[in-house]
Amino acid sequence: MTELVRVLRGLRRLTDDPRDAFAHRLRIGLAIAALILILSFLR
Repeated sequence: MTELVRVLRGLRRLTDDPRDAFAHRLRIGLAIAALILILSFLR
């Protein structure tokens, strides 16, 4: 569990630029959606 928390903290992006923060969140969201899609195909 601590490894998961460490990885999630590494994904955080601390920036003052809202455009950069939005783009980062969008990339992370798309990566998670792709992972869920791949896992659903495997079942």
